[in-house]
Order: sequence, then structure tokens, then C-alpha cells
Amino acid sequence: MSLIAIRHGQASYAAADYDQLSEAGYEQSRRLGRWLLQHAPVPERVVIGAMRRHRQTWDALHEAYSEAGVQLPVPEVDADLNEFDHRAVLDGYAREHPEAAALFRAEPGAAVEPRRVLQQLLAALTAWTEDRIAGVPERWSEFQSRTRAGAARLRSEAGTLLAVSSGGVLSQFAQAALETSNARAIELNLSLRNSALCEFHHRTGAMRLSSWNSVPHLAEARELWTYF
Repeated sequence: MSLIAIRHGQASYAAADYDQLSEAGYEQSRRLGRWLLQHAPVPERVVIGAMRRHRQTWDALHEAYSEAGVQLPVPEVDADLNEFDHRAVLDGYAREHPEAAALFRAEPGAAVEPRRVLQQLLAALTAWTEDRIAGVPERWSEFQSRTRAGAARLRSEAGTLLAVSSGGVLSQFAQAALETSNARAIELNLSLRNSALCEFHHRTGAMRLSSWNSVPHLAEARELWTYF
């Protein structure tokens, strides 16, 4: 079985409602749909997370199939493919690290320094994996258990399955497939571009990684390479 796992298009960073695709996110997703229609097998099964940005990504990429008259399966919704509560994690970290608070609560439209943001995200997620942030609704170990339960349900007898989820979830799939550390899982998470393709396959009862963080649909649009 082949699994094509997709990170959602760019959401609304620094906005009051993050769980909403930006205009760039919609465009990334529409381009992805056109690329998949031309280059990927038609999936026998589709599974998406229960978040709005997952559904919006699916709806946008599905447009190309609809226009071409290609019928796709009705997507199943699995809440175990939902992202962790990143706001709770970041706010919890920022309470003890004021230098991070301004970056995590930037005003909409404000200039963003990606390197500084990534440095603080790395620090916050590392603290979360080590249970050093109080008051988060889901511990790292609980997130791992939940997402891996979701991954186990993404198995079928044969064919291609397409899933739409989030960076943290897909990095958990990769961590399990590569049998690597929490630190590497965080790095994989922060490396993942919006609307990126990741491919997995199941052999001998285990999920294995075939490709990671591919954006062939954005090859001619480098300005649409976004990470958050």
C-alpha cells in the first residue's frame, strides 16, 4: 500500500483564527490538486483530519479533479490526524520566555523574521517533549500515542491512500517510520513546507518512509514556499 500524506496549505499565522487557509494556502492547494491529477494515482481512499484547514486544503485540491470529471472517494474524517494545540504549547513556553512572546503573538501583517521564529519554535517544542511546559492539554507522549493510532488506521490491503493532516502529525509518522529521536521529529516538523507531499509505504507490517517534504507543484513558484 502507498500513502500520500499532505500537509495542509498555509494557515493564518498571527491571525486571531489560525485554523483558516490564507490566500497563499488556497493557491498552494489548488496547484497541488492539478499536479496530483497529472502525476499521481487516483486514490482508492481519502482520509483527512477534522480541522478546518484540513478540509479547506482538501476542497481546494479537489477542484482539479472535479473540473476533469474524475470521481474521488468521499473523505473520511479522523480527528486523530488533528494537530496538537500549538497555541497552548507556545503560550505556555512564552510565559517563562518573554523573548518568545512577541514572536508568537505578532500582529497580522507584521514583518516576520523566519530564523528567529524557527529558533523559538524549536526551543518551545523541545521543552514540550521534555514535559517542561505546564498546563498544556496534551502531553507529547499522548500526542505520539494518538497520532500513531491514526497512522495504524491508514492501512489498507492495496492501492493508494491520500491523507491530509498537519506538520506535527506527519512528523510523527516519519519518526515512527525512521525509528528516530524526538529531537529529529521536531526538526522534521519544522522543515515541512505547507502543502508538501510525503510518501509512505507499508511492508512487513510497518510503515516506511519513501519521500519527504516534496513540493513539485510549486517548482515554478518559489514565492509560495512557506513553512508557517
